Amino acid sequence: MLEMPGPAESSPSVIVIGAGFAGVAAAIELIRAGHDDVTILEKSPEVGGVWRENTYPGAGCDVPSPYYSFSFEPRTDWPMRYSLQPDILDYIEDVVAEYGLLPRIRFGVEVRSARFDTGAGLWVVSATDGREFMARMLIPATGLLSRPAMPRIPGIGSFEGPAFHSARWDHDCDLSGKRVAVIGTGASAIQFVPAIQPRVAELTLFQRSAQYILPKPDREYRPVHHRAFRAVPALLATERLLWWTLGETWTRGITGMRGKRAVNAFVRRRALRHLRRQVPDARKRAQLTPDYEIGCKRVLFANTYYPAVCEPNVRIETAGVEEITPRGVRTADGLEHEVDVIIYGTGFTAQQPLAPMRIEGVDGVSLRDDVWSDGSRAYLGMTVPAFPNMFVMYGPNTNLGTGSIIYMLERQARYVGQAAAVLAAAPEKYLDVRADVEQRFDDEMQQRLAGTAWATCTSWYRAGSGRISANWPGLVSEYSRRTKRFDPADYVLRSAGVVSSPKPVPGGCDDPKPSLRYRA
Repeated sequence: MLEMPGPAESSPSVIVIGAGFAGVAAAIELIRAGHDDVTILEKSPEVGGVWRENTYPGAGCDVPSPYYSFSFEPRTDWPMRYSLQPDILDYIEDVVAEYGLLPRIRFGVEVRSARFDTGAGLWVVSATDGREFMARMLIPATGLLSRPAMPRIPGIGSFEGPAFHSARWDHDCDLSGKRVAVIGTGASAIQFVPAIQPRVAELTLFQRSAQYILPKPDREYRPVHHRAFRAVPALLATERLLWWTLGETWTRGITGMRGKRAVNAFVRRRALRHLRRQVPDARKRAQLTPDYEIGCKRVLFANTYYPAVCEPNVRIETAGVEEITPRGVRTADGLEHEVDVIIYGTGFTAQQPLAPMRIEGVDGVSLRDDVWSDGSRAYLGMTVPAFPNMFVMYGPNTNLGTGSIIYMLERQARYVGQAAAVLAAAPEKYLDVRADVEQRFDDEMQQRLAGTAWATCTSWYRAGSGRISANWPGLVSEYSRRTKRFDPADYVLRSAGVVSSPKPVPGGCDDPKPSLRYRA
């Protein structure tokens, strides 16, 4: 048994699951607020989250880097306005090093389950290798886009050639001169398709629905820009403010606020003009024209996707995929398309947040099976009744149709830090969000979301039940205001006691100072 002592008796011990942007934001805020007993459990050997996992050719962010970065740690030497995956990963690694988080991270620890011990007032977290960790606070920070979604297509395991998801790119697979099928044409595909198109012999894109794509206002940041950003920090702050303002304006259109028609009409005209300018072929242009309300799916930014699709070695298939065969893909029109490689650009399991972890709250209630069976929900996207002292980062209804998720993460981290202060002042108690508070919040969210563009078509924003459980229905400034102060009145502060608690584990109620511990 190895003990990891906390720095102070009153400081609540904290387990953070995940070392991507969300987990890093939470850990930094807690430590800066004086809550030093923080340990991050990370299943991989390195930090980075989605920016470590997604290494496909052309991988990058569709939010400008001055905005897609922590406000408290601006970077003055971004090489481009829209950074690629290696630069974003490098930024996360630098932040982790700068704030001394590496000694707090337990790499190679994949969490299997977490259960709340009511008697001890502690979370017991079990890893797949058998180790157990305990802490007063649990912060799952795995996000909505951490697990690739493989489509349910008959015969998907029968293909005889290489096949992989874009988020698990097989860099040993040489695509040169190959016939390649891409199933799915969303945010990932519009980045990797232009990167692989010149190398392949044939590229067949199996498209379920076309995307609205805007020109990307990218630019190179040269040394002269880097020097200016360092000398006059207000320049970088101004660019950040610009993109924040544009995001808030576009959100008004998506969410049905005042000015919706004008904003949506302007963005739609821009997208269709971009399509007309870059796709001269009438047939391909028709295939690439969306048939749904703009904003229902995330509007994308790309300058190279349409030109790549226009090349003679690229074909678009809009007939639905019926079956994967040993030799290729069979579509609804009965045709079999023979290929050498299949790449799935089919997104992530955003409607199954925190899976495959099994999380149990008071009296063994299951988060996945009992509470989130019809779609995920949480107060302010973070707390769930009967799951005390658990704060989800990048949880339900906190995703954005436009803008930077890091802005949201910083506000969530601030809120979590304030909750930790409440727990520090009440070391024998735990916080449980009131069910009526959570219910009113969820009713409000669903009522507002019903009037947004996201309610007009099928996308990964919606659960199978039709419930929109991913997106925030307002401006990010509203979310900032609503999370600015942790209100104890929204919670019940309960005393830990012996209530059918499981067998004591080191660090439990028999220990007067239950700092984080684990058992091998």
